[in-house]
Amino acid sequence: MSDREGHTGGPPGDDDLSLPKATVAKMIAELLPNDIACAKETRDLVIECCVEFIHLISSEANEICEKESKKTIAPEHIITALKGLGFDSFTEEVQDVLKDHKQQQKEREKKVSKFEQSGLTEEELQRKQEELFAASRAKFQSAQQ
Repeated sequence: MSDREGHTGGPPGDDDLSLPKATVAKMIAELLPNDIACAKETRDLVIECCVEFIHLISSEANEICEKESKKTIAPEHIITALKGLGFDSFTEEVQDVLKDHKQQQKEREKKVSKFEQSGLTEEELQRKQEELFAASRAKFQSAQQ
């Protein structure tokens, strides 16, 4: 048994689930007018509501996933869950975020493939980088004189 009452070391219970308090506090502060403060208890309640919302959506998405005999919850399952639970107004923004995420993934893959397409080993690229640094230092030093 751990130092927390009733926790046996198995999967985390609902009491163990949370969101970063500083991040949530920052988001709340950004959304509120400057002359309005948010009490700690209110921030904690917002966190509890967010965790419950995430739990609700993920449970619904898991059921959809199981009905489709899938083993991994896909973004489409989340969107279907949102619609099924009456959160249709969220789906457009979720789809926009998903689209941005996929674009960022493609850009990362392009960077990796540029390395692969260079045809150079990591050591050769390291040597070229050191040569560029040396040339830059020499140019900087000559400008200083």
